[in-house]
Amino acid sequence: MTTPSIRHLFDLDITLRDAALDMENRPTRRMIANAAIGMHVEDAYYSVRELREAVSWVHEGVSAGKLKLAEILGNDGADDFQRCIYFCLAGRGVVSMLDDLEWLEDLLERRGRIAGEQKRLKETVMPLVNPYVADAPDGPLVRMDGNFEQGPSWWADPTLSA
Repeated sequence: MTTPSIRHLFDLDITLRDAALDMENRPTRRMIANAAIGMHVEDAYYSVRELREAVSWVHEGVSAGKLKLAEILGNDGADDFQRCIYFCLAGRGVVSMLDDLEWLEDLLERRGRIAGEQKRLKETVMPLVNPYVADAPDGPLVRMDGNFEQGPSWWADPTLSA
């Protein structure tokens, strides 16, 4: 008699589900963990990484950062995942935003490593159910203007005050 593998039909979203329900995580982290559930493994990771890099560039004053962020938020050729993540965090302070994006990026990278290991071992995973009903946005988009004005959330982060 063989024992069933714990890897058979592994749930790649288990860490996201746990993070979404963990009351010790701040609400923004629970929101973005929930938003990533069901997303394709590579798409989710690279989307969050690209968004984190753009926000970081804006924060660091890199000249191309604002245009890159505007392009991401105004992209009409992709689903709404990046906009969803951005607007869950927008206005809450750029340091907190970057911290949360790095946290999610790390979770998604680990998720990808597990998915790769499952594939190498020829083990199955539970199917991911895409949370989006359309591959393109079906509502208003952000205006693609790299000259947007940065408000106080880009320099007055409440988590940094003593």
